[in-house]
Amino acid sequence: MALLVDSRLLMRRVRDLRCLTPRRHRVKEKWAATRTKHPPTSLALQHFDATYSIQLGKLWPSVRVALLSERKYGALLNNFSHDAVLAGLEAQGCRDFTSDTDTEAQTSEVSTEEESSCVSMKKSGADGQQLPPLQLSPHIKCSVFPRADIARFKPARPDMCGLLGYYLMDAASVLPCLALGVQEGHNVLDLCAAPGGKTLALLQTQCIGFLCVNDSSVSRTLRLKKVLHSYVPKQFLNDEKLRITSFDGTKWGEIERDTFDRVLVDVPCTTDRHSLMEDDNNIFSKNRTGERRKLPQLQLELLLAGIEAACPGGEIVYSTCTLSQTQNLSVVEQAIYLAREQHGINLQVSHTHTLNHISEILWFFGT
Repeated sequence: MALLVDSRLLMRRVRDLRCLTPRRHRVKEKWAATRTKHPPTSLALQHFDATYSIQLGKLWPSVRVALLSERKYGALLNNFSHDAVLAGLEAQGCRDFTSDTDTEAQTSEVSTEEESSCVSMKKSGADGQQLPPLQLSPHIKCSVFPRADIARFKPARPDMCGLLGYYLMDAASVLPCLALGVQEGHNVLDLCAAPGGKTLALLQTQCIGFLCVNDSSVSRTLRLKKVLHSYVPKQFLNDEKLRITSFDGTKWGEIERDTFDRVLVDVPCTTDRHSLMEDDNNIFSKNRTGERRKLPQLQLELLLAGIEAACPGGEIVYSTCTLSQTQNLSVVEQAIYLAREQHGINLQVSHTHTLNHISEILWFFGT
């Protein structure tokens, strides 16, 4: 009984100490203001459960687990760096998936887990032409840890010239750059370039004649410039080799038409993995509902602008970070139809067997 009384007195004295606590630290947390009842990540998962369960059928549970798992990054090797980065990564057990064609990857439709979707098209003058097999862009290397290896890459260190050795990004994001098939002397347009990972991958080919990099957001373009200056020597960033702009990409056909040998159209999308993992800047936020609904139309306009910018015989790669058919297949089909009916441009979809094999290897390594 005495112990119970003493404990009550002790608790009372502790409560009395609150008067010595500054008022700003005594304010109770306002749950209604700090934690929304339905956060954007939950809304995104509800939307994907409703749509992808129909689109992917029995594959959706495994794809769902992959999207909700922690992201495994790949290390895009910087060919401009003087350090022996690749040897160091290989010593840690990493492998360059872009050149690992001997891996016996398990062929499975579960490769749809990959975050990046891309389609390659060729701008031709007439129908019925047979396209050659897809050629991959050279010299692009991306190292990944093997499946079940949860190790993380250490931050890249600058070499003696101040250039970082590798750039961390989702390894699947390298696939559109490989599919673009950049060859010696090509003029290339990256229509929606920020934050700069794919632009940096294209520069690794070291065979581009001229690269035009565009993004409608000025702030994102500034971030892109910082990325390039951290990885690319100044002599490759002069006006004769590179141009960075912040124009409305949907109007590019009015700016430069029939100009580029290769055009990369990596459009804004629902970015499925980000939408499931981060509440900040989430496209499924209630105040961005209208923006999300307009995405397919924006994607269509950007793709049409990229098609107009390509020269006859040039190739266009359309890519997203979503599994949505509405933002992938439907957009491509509409663009092919409108390009033919409104602009008299014939397009042919390239074979992507080689790219599919690399995607299987990437799935095998579990990125």
